[in-house]
Amino acid sequence: MTTYFYYPNREMQEELACIAKALVAPGKGILAADDSINVMSKRFAVIGLENTEENRRLYRQLLFTTDAKISENISGVILFHETLYQKTDAGMPFPEVLRKKGIIPGIKVDKSPVPLFGSMDEFTTQGLDDLPQRCAQYKKDGCDFARWRCVLKVDKTTPSFQAMTENANVLARYAAICQSQRMVPIVEPDILTVGDHDIDRCQKVTETVLSTLFKALLDHHVYLEGLLLRPNMVTAGQNSNKNNTAAEIGLATILSLRRTVPPAVPGILFLSGGQSEEEASVNLNAANNVPLCKPWALSFCFGRALQASAMRSWGGKKDNMLTAQNELIKRAKANSLASIGKYMSGSVEGSAGAERLVIESVES
Repeated sequence: MTTYFYYPNREMQEELACIAKALVAPGKGILAADDSINVMSKRFAVIGLENTEENRRLYRQLLFTTDAKISENISGVILFHETLYQKTDAGMPFPEVLRKKGIIPGIKVDKSPVPLFGSMDEFTTQGLDDLPQRCAQYKKDGCDFARWRCVLKVDKTTPSFQAMTENANVLARYAAICQSQRMVPIVEPDILTVGDHDIDRCQKVTETVLSTLFKALLDHHVYLEGLLLRPNMVTAGQNSNKNNTAAEIGLATILSLRRTVPPAVPGILFLSGGQSEEEASVNLNAANNVPLCKPWALSFCFGRALQASAMRSWGGKKDNMLTAQNELIKRAKANSLASIGKYMSGSVEGSAGAERLVIESVES
């Protein structure tokens, strides 16, 4: 096996590292507003709203036109393809709205999970075939980073070696393609919370999945200083009836990361994984307070755990827009504090603060 290869040139390295560092600046995290049309249908159903393109535009407009002070806590926003090309009522493209606030636009580039033939009912993610062309266009259209999700499930026989290696190589190939187009890749090996496994099982699976992932990233010559990781927090399965404390979740999470993630990676942005808004904030805070060396920034890249109260308050009604935006600001501030270990449990209340946020689907 040859050891002769190139990392990106110096100019590209500096651009990628600069974007990555900006996304994990102290006290800042990412708003994931990239739910697919099918997932938005499920979210709108909860508030009794029809899933139309205009309603999706109005909701994303609500998020992106929130007061500029939200940029104190939000560094970037992940967009869905449809959303990238939508505009406000005043005709301003959404990426421009975000840029004016100092927020970096990003884009979801995977084309959703599909069954992995021959596996234990597991999945891989499609979308690599035309990814170089799409990334080149997205970069021209104002996106500086991308997100790709692979899902892995936990039970007595999964994740299988086949599923772990397949998804690790898919994520690595995606990351290399993104970097070739001067976009920072967020790699997301999402270990699903559905199941009756305990926290120890989740920790072992997380360590094995991340070890497999970083081996693949190195094999594909991905520049680690220009990459961000979006993993699950280490928790027991939702059907396990195990109620671990935030301190236990934080410790298990940090141990798994210390054993697998190189310090060259500038930041780790957790996904909320079906936790309530409050649980996600409390557990992020606990991870940041684990008294062990953590060589990466530890922050958030939350979707429903940032938006649930905002969407509930809005309910599709124009008169509720300001109230909903204030809910978003409050939750963003809570997670900002959690990302530096200074959030006080229960100090921020929201209309959906304690509500579990699981949508039973591998689709994102």
